[in-house]
Amino acid sequence: MGATIIFCADPLNPRRPDAHFAPEARSARERGLTVALLDHDALLAGDPAAAVARVPRGTGPAWYRGWMIPGDHYDNLAQALDARGCTLLTEPDRYRAAHELPGWYGTFEELTPRSVWLPVDAGRPPDAAALAALTAPLGGGPGIVKDFVKSRKHEWDEACYVPDLTDGDGQVSDLPQDADAGALAGKLASA
Repeated sequence: MGATIIFCADPLNPRRPDAHFAPEARSARERGLTVALLDHDALLAGDPAAAVARVPRGTGPAWYRGWMIPGDHYDNLAQALDARGCTLLTEPDRYRAAHELPGWYGTFEELTPRSVWLPVDAGRPPDAAALAALTAPLGGGPGIVKDFVKSRKHEWDEACYVPDLTDGDGQVSDLPQDADAGALAGKLASA
């Protein structure tokens, strides 16, 4: 059995891929890949079993291709799929390492602005002395504060402000608009 690609379902028509991913899903099917659909909203709402209800049992190995998912939700997704006989080909620890700044920074340090980070305790913000000590190696000049995955380039002036931490994701690791959607499907089909 070949690998399946799991795409996000259209929130208004859950039997179809999200319009953003429809060309990729079509290309995958044209290349003989199996396509399954995921309810992204249910996953982020904390109901991974409902999120994977449209993924057929016994699907086997699968790639996830959809909207970004926070690491803890991706772990929940992997567990819910495992319960249905489907194994994500990108394991949760590898997803988190590639998705979040602390995981990939060492690999791309020479190509990335100097960065420092600390885990945030949602119940208690870091104190001023801890922040000063953390940022001291960066020297003076401008800087930004952000989470581990979002760049928010389209909202630069508001990038430091997050009004609701429970709604921190939903962006996409996207293909360029002029890219051939079939090229990625072809690579995944041959993997």
